[in-house]
Amino acid sequence: MVRCNRCGSIAVIKTSWTPTNPGRRFYCCSKRVANCGIVDWYDPPMCDRSVQIIPGLLNSMNQLQGEALEKANEAKRNKKWLIISWILFFLYLVLK
Repeated sequence: MVRCNRCGSIAVIKTSWTPTNPGRRFYCCSKRVANCGIVDWYDPPMCDRSVQIIPGLLNSMNQLQGEALEKANEAKRNKKWLIISWILFFLYLVLK
């Protein structure tokens, strides 16, 4: 169990997503109000190549997830319009 150097509370493990430490876990103070910062690193440092590649991969993944969400919303919208058009077509046939 790791404790905070400043306030003595139990430290929790969080993940860094900064460009210099992408995906690297660290211990930090569990008290949000205290703002003691990083207590110690949980993971060893990554190699330089990983630090260069991971942010680009994360950006690509986020972009693809955004595009997939847009396509899913577009598919829902198209499905609604298809249902409405079939209802109108059915009403046209019935009232003709």
